[in-house]
Amino acid sequence: MTGLLTDLDTARAAFRALQERAASRGVALRPPPPEPTTCCGRGCNGCVWEGFYAAANYWQDEALLILQD
Repeated sequence: MTGLLTDLDTARAAFRALQERAASRGVALRPPPPEPTTCCGRGCNGCVWEGFYAAANYWQDEALLILQD
């Protein structure tokens, strides 16, 4: 699973798939970024979710590099 992570369901699925792939190879990945708990829901510029998705995409890119064949 690769691609831009822009929603929570896709991010969770990517985290799970990459962690399972790493475990099957005996490779340790750092934990994925935690989901925000402080969003006010007002659509702020610089919302905590924007930071989460940036971190999630970075985590995914890093995991894919580690798991390259």
